[in-house]
Amino acid sequence: MSTAPTRTTAHPVEVSAGELRTWLAGDAAPRVLDVRTPGEFAAGHVPGSYNIPLATLTEHARSVADHLDQDVVLVCRSGARAAAAAQALAGTGGTGMHVLSGGIQAWSGTGGEVRETAGPWELERQVRLVAGGIVLTSVLASTVVPGAKWVAAGIGGGLTFAALSNTCAMGQALMRMPWNRGGRRQLQDALSGLAGRPQR
Repeated sequence: MSTAPTRTTAHPVEVSAGELRTWLAGDAAPRVLDVRTPGEFAAGHVPGSYNIPLATLTEHARSVADHLDQDVVLVCRSGARAAAAAQALAGTGGTGMHVLSGGIQAWSGTGGEVRETAGPWELERQVRLVAGGIVLTSVLASTVVPGAKWVAAGIGGGLTFAALSNTCAMGQALMRMPWNRGGRRQLQDALSGLAGRPQR
């Protein structure tokens, strides 16, 4: 039994991890498009999925939509970025878009196979490095310039707000860095793959 959600609307339809596994095993398997950063994708992704980071997809939404010849399931860490990607594609008139409910966390949490590849660090690790580096530097600098301690306080406040609001301004900024957007060749490879036969 491999019932795919109906492709009749530009609005994205949520699919559960179990539904996606069943769908992928059927004859009319969808394309799986992962919109996380290359580092997050490398750390673990749905086998056969393509990686176009959200910032790149938003910038090239028309081109991406033009390469979608069948249903597509958008994947991110928890579902928020995938929903934003679906909105960007819907703005071009694209249809047949679905969002993996709960993202890769739900996929791996329910026993879905996760494949790892080489790539840059995942986004959360980059945030820890940058935030920790700024705090350490400002604390050390405060031994010479006492006011520098307020930089560390600002980072601490920002991280607290990020946790309470479930947003991360530093993560958003890092997502736009060149190493997290993927190169032009990666985009072209993903686009040609999306219009070709599904990867296995």
